[in-house]
Amino acid sequence: MERNLKNVLVISFGFLLLFTAYGGLQSLQSSLHSEEGLGVASLSVLYAALIISSMFLPPILIKNLGCKWTIAGSMCCYIAFSLGNFYASWYTLIPTSVILGLGGAPLWSAKCTYLTIAGNSYAEKAGKNGKDIINQYFGVFFLIFQSSGIWGNLISSLIFSQSSNKVEISEENLACCGAHDCMSNTTNTTASAGPSESLIYTLLGIYTASGVLAVLLIVIFLDQIKSDQAETEKEIQKTPSFWSTFLATFQHLKDKRQCLLIPLTMYSGFEQGFLAGDYTKTYVTCALGIHYVGYVMICFSAVNSLCSLLFGKISQFTGRKFLFALATVTNAACIIALLLWKPHPNQLVVFFIFPALWGISDAIWQTQTNGLYGVLFEKHKEAAFANYRLWESCGFVIAFGYSTTLQVYIKLYILLAVLVLSMVMYGAVECLEAKSSPGTPIATKKENVAPHTQETNM
Repeated sequence: MERNLKNVLVISFGFLLLFTAYGGLQSLQSSLHSEEGLGVASLSVLYAALIISSMFLPPILIKNLGCKWTIAGSMCCYIAFSLGNFYASWYTLIPTSVILGLGGAPLWSAKCTYLTIAGNSYAEKAGKNGKDIINQYFGVFFLIFQSSGIWGNLISSLIFSQSSNKVEISEENLACCGAHDCMSNTTNTTASAGPSESLIYTLLGIYTASGVLAVLLIVIFLDQIKSDQAETEKEIQKTPSFWSTFLATFQHLKDKRQCLLIPLTMYSGFEQGFLAGDYTKTYVTCALGIHYVGYVMICFSAVNSLCSLLFGKISQFTGRKFLFALATVTNAACIIALLLWKPHPNQLVVFFIFPALWGISDAIWQTQTNGLYGVLFEKHKEAAFANYRLWESCGFVIAFGYSTTLQVYIKLYILLAVLVLSMVMYGAVECLEAKSSPGTPIATKKENVAPHTQETNM
């Protein structure tokens, strides 16, 4: 096997093992650690740390440690989060969430740098176009990586389905599930029907082992790119310093279009945060039990991945406006239906319909918003995508931050309000773009977009 392709596969399966654990844990945080909102608070802190990390840590670590050891070290930060879940408290989970957030940005940056250098190295030897090889390597990576959402959630559901603590949920308790959850009545929950500690420890043990295997895979089998040290330095030099990135990010806000896109970008964090933090807890866990959370999130991940591929290809035929309209209608319909629906175990199919529809709309938000940034800000991509990461992460932080203080129906109203505001602002961007370049529809412009990642997966 060609050496560079071997390294791509090592990184891909390393990320698969790591995010099999992290993806499963993220889906369960609000249900496993519901006391005083510890689970969602940890996720809010995690994304806040990620914002800080992305501004200055990646270039420093990659320059001093190299891509291989930055990846291995950052993966250890994810393992720390798994270990923090063994004895979950404010003194263990919050610090390990900070550690994970700080390790998240260097991990992804080092991966992107490594694949880019490996692609250019092979292209030079084979006399091929560097961009083509890099795209192939990223394609292989995401083909393998995207399945992590399925495996992590499948493991949790299979483990928790072995629970002997399953009880029949009374109608009184079911009345507290859904949009009008009984936040003040802690007895009206399915916590008593949750899995035993032994099953929780078994799951956490599997997740931790998966993370350790990921680190060992990288340490033992991933080659350090010593021969391409000069190219590594070149890649690092292209990465702006903390202060230049910080200033460029906020200087980019002088562009009126960037300011108008802030609600849309934040909405991406809001809607993903609601599904992971609120839907899984107040609808699925409350009415069906925690062992169904994994199956529901598998449905979301599978539909999301398929639709991301589909919408990325059909956007050139339908145009971006149609897809944004489709996502808006789909998401708005889901929000209104969730406000009215009283979840009941007899309606099992409905519990899967919502994440499936959510996966369709989220796929559009992710692919098309990334594409929109690439088209509008082609000359300032670094500052534009820094703003994208900043405002989406802010959406996550806010969504997880108010999760424990507001009832679900209020959060759904907020979600709907932000969605409407996002579309109004997006419409203004389209109008500005149409005026600035008449006769050249925005949907037909050449896209120059960074490789797409699903950040719920971080």
